[in-house]
Amino acid sequence: MGFKVFWLAAVIALCAGEAATVGLVCIWFAAGALGAFLAACVGAPLWTQLIVFAAVSAAALALVRPAVSKFARPRRSPTNADRVIGQTATVTETVDNEAGTGQVNVLGQVWTARSQLGVVIPAGAQVKVHRIEGVKVFVEAS
Repeated sequence: MGFKVFWLAAVIALCAGEAATVGLVCIWFAAGALGAFLAACVGAPLWTQLIVFAAVSAAALALVRPAVSKFARPRRSPTNADRVIGQTATVTETVDNEAGTGQVNVLGQVWTARSQLGVVIPAGAQVKVHRIEGVKVFVEAS
């Protein structure tokens, strides 16, 4: 029986570890352990099993990971905050950095606003959103 049980247990444990992490960490070694298990089943000596384990693990990592990583990469979609950058907004409360006042309406949302250049911007003015810091947008008169 030799190392067949060991390699089979390694395959199961590594697959379980991959299922728990879902980070493409253990699956390469599970493939190597499966190769070593097959080598043990045909009666290969331990040193051959270890070489098969290392070679199959390395090959799986080198050949399959780049392709799998491309599809597994999460797609980043902009948040509501990202969408307001570059948009035109209407000042609903005079923007005055020194007084600590200012609100704008952009894309139907009301944001606390500060002037990008430090100038006072009156209510009713059209401004462009340049950046966001926390819950404040920094705007400049258009």
